[in-house]
Amino acid sequence: MVNIAVFASGSGTNFETILQHIEDGSLPVQCQCLIVDKEQAYARTRAKQHQIEDYYFNPKSYPNKEAYEKDILKVLKDKNVDLIVLSGYMRFIGKVLLEAYPKAIINLHPAYLPEFPGAHSIQDAFEAGVSQTGVTVHYVDEGVDTGPIIRQERIPIDPNWNLETLEEHVHAMEYDLFWQVIKSVAEEMEGKK
Repeated sequence: MVNIAVFASGSGTNFETILQHIEDGSLPVQCQCLIVDKEQAYARTRAKQHQIEDYYFNPKSYPNKEAYEKDILKVLKDKNVDLIVLSGYMRFIGKVLLEAYPKAIINLHPAYLPEFPGAHSIQDAFEAGVSQTGVTVHYVDEGVDTGPIIRQERIPIDPNWNLETLEEHVHAMEYDLFWQVIKSVAEEMEGKK
């Protein structure tokens, strides 16, 4: 079975959905730990509720990204993590983790890439007045939301929606899409073992 580590920075709603699918047997992976970069991240509460170990690494207490990621890597290696799942993790992944996990770090992005990369993609799509946006799951590389795309889905935008309604629709699609992509990536990795 593929071992995953989930990285998050915030409330962890997608993390919760992933755990529910693991627990009901529809997502056959093992979640070894949660890694957070914010001490107050609500995702940590969710981890405790599901008996998942969580680790907080404060980026400000390290001299650079390399030192920060080396400490994270120790935990990942100790837990035999095969796949890193970025679920609302608001930091760029650096060289240390990219080299340790080639084509084994996936990210969920709330837009149809290459449209609206970056941190505020739902708002950016809304303000641009486009007729559709979407959700993308992609492998992580050294760029900003530029890695190879695994799967994308489109969401038509109703002109009567406000930003909150658009966010609800995007998040609903994320919850549905992300665990399925994790499953297919894990199955592919399992086949190569």
